[in-house]
Amino acid sequence: MNATPVALRDHIAGGGAAISRWTLFSALGLVILMVLGCSEPPPPQEGARSRPVKIFKVDRGLGTEVRQFPAVIEAAKQAELSFRVEGRLEALPVREGQVVDASEIVAQLDATDFENALEDRRATFENAERNFRRAGELIGSGSISQLDYDRMERDFRSARAALAQAEAELSYATLRAPFKGRIARRYVDNFEEVRAKQSIVYLQDTELLYVIIALPESVIRSVTTGGEDELSNDPVEETNAARVLATASFDNRPNISYGLEVHEVATRANPDTQTYPVTFKMRQPAEFTVLPGMTAQVEVDFSNVLSSEAVTWVPARAVQADAELSPRVFVLNPESMEVNSVSVETGRMSGDMIEVLSGLSGGEEIVAVGAAYLSEGMRVTRMAGGEQAVPRETADRESAQL
Repeated sequence: MNATPVALRDHIAGGGAAISRWTLFSALGLVILMVLGCSEPPPPQEGARSRPVKIFKVDRGLGTEVRQFPAVIEAAKQAELSFRVEGRLEALPVREGQVVDASEIVAQLDATDFENALEDRRATFENAERNFRRAGELIGSGSISQLDYDRMERDFRSARAALAQAEAELSYATLRAPFKGRIARRYVDNFEEVRAKQSIVYLQDTELLYVIIALPESVIRSVTTGGEDELSNDPVEETNAARVLATASFDNRPNISYGLEVHEVATRANPDTQTYPVTFKMRQPAEFTVLPGMTAQVEVDFSNVLSSEAVTWVPARAVQADAELSPRVFVLNPESMEVNSVSVETGRMSGDMIEVLSGLSGGEEIVAVGAAYLSEGMRVTRMAGGEQAVPRETADRESAQL
């Protein structure tokens, strides 16, 4: 009677354990499916990888006769003043920002040592002068030899030179302004020991200012040279550059323009920016003060020196041939980073640049390095400095077949 309930209980317990395990596995499976269902789908794989290329922004040259350039102001006259002798500063009467006149004392060294040296050399000179005069009286009568006379003459000339040097050194102990200007900076304080040629103050003449701009290569190419006369030694006022009309304006006075005069034009490009510095002259405005280091906006009218047609120059390796051997360039769409082929008409070559007569309007970004490995609609990335374009696989296969 008792065996049957016990067996039944064991059977039921074993079946319950199996049911519990089955329930647990089912629950875990449901949880995993729910987690996987809530997860974001994996990102789609790109069909083709982007090609790294180097980009060149097209400049239309002088598409208009009037252009604007940022400018920096410099003083027409500027100098770092220093003593030609060493010593201790005894007076430094100027302050930064102070205006000084030409020949006004800027600094003074203790002149005691220089004055003592001058007195010693003056005494030596006076003695040598007296001896030389006596020798001149005695040489005629034969009282002294020619050798003694020559020695006294040498001593006299040497003492005279030493006296002149002592007088000059005493004058060097006083530092004077070479021109009227403003003390832009003072490098030392009074009573300091200073060395010869050590900078004491920085002096600037702010009445006449230089306004310097940087012309890009595309602008230089569009300006006529005026022929062989430009190679002469005539001052810039008599050259073709003087025909350029320019005005300067400042941020705090945008509605006021000041006339500029061409001072000099550099014919060697800045190696860092590949631009050509052009310097204009202007007078200090009466309405406000302009100081060196300030910036301005310069408007230049090239109508008198502009060539008949504005031209566009691009790197020669940016121009490739299509299937019909016609020139084309690849223009970048900066939003989609895809390139499109654009047919162009080319003209002259100048170094590693080529003239584009039609097809580009200016402002486009074209592929300068890597164009030979591109096709229509291909995605690209901007090449970091020093990298090279990766050849297209289809191009490699075509080359292998050839």
